[in-house]
Amino acid sequence: MKKLKIGIPKGSLQDFTLKLFKKAGFELNLEERSYLVSADDPQLELSLIRAQEIAGYVESGSLDAGITGKDWILETRAKVREIKELPYTKRGPGSMKLVIAVPGDSRIRKIADLEGRTIATELVNVTRDYLKKKGIKAKVEFSWGATEIKAGKLVDAISELTETGATLSAHNLRILEIILESTTRLIANKDSLRNPWKRKKISNVALLLEGALLAEGKAGLKLNIKEKGVKKLLSILPALRKPTISSLSEKGWCAVEVIVDKRDMKELIPRLKEVGGQGIIEYPLNKVIY
Repeated sequence: MKKLKIGIPKGSLQDFTLKLFKKAGFELNLEERSYLVSADDPQLELSLIRAQEIAGYVESGSLDAGITGKDWILETRAKVREIKELPYTKRGPGSMKLVIAVPGDSRIRKIADLEGRTIATELVNVTRDYLKKKGIKAKVEFSWGATEIKAGKLVDAISELTETGATLSAHNLRILEIILESTTRLIANKDSLRNPWKRKKISNVALLLEGALLAEGKAGLKLNIKEKGVKKLLSILPALRKPTISSLSEKGWCAVEVIVDKRDMKELIPRLKEVGGQGIIEYPLNKVIY
């Protein structure tokens, strides 16, 4: 049987990635104490692998495709093909920033002040490349973890990934500069893409994952309204695209269906009621495909 080998990031991205696959329509089973993830699609072979390693395994052909951060693609300098940007973090849709941070009371006030200093980071190559581009010579050393506690004690600064900056603030660290904004990517092996079956299978997986991610934070909305109230309704409706409007069997009434952001619902639904909306239904979405 034909197989497509895909690497799933183990660690911080693991839970949301598995959730995304399930929303995309794949029934998954994570075998206890195993790196294998079984799927109801027998053509998929899913493995849990550290995000730091996935790009390398995809480049070598050990994996046909994988999901990892742009930061690790750059760090490993892996020659892979980026198939789809999937902007999410462990919390959900969004991105990470790789920043240089220093203690709040540090005399280092600007990036040029790092000249001759020591910086700790997991992303050594990315950090060195950035400093070289800025014309700054500094010692960049690999950090095995707990990087935040090293700033001001063991090193002068750190280069660290952050989503909200809360952890840095909790360690009394100040962001000096943003090196890059990183998002999750679906990547593929170049030779695998030359195989028509694998290329099509990867494309299909990408389509479904993107649709599942687009559905995050959105919901479907249905309601009935008198035809004379439709114009006013449309003026307040923040539609993803133009809403679907159809006539009801009862003369003078129509049904409206649209996709909107979940965060708008608590304010939107009362307003829809005020302009004459009836039978208002909010429902969850699994996928949104353009």
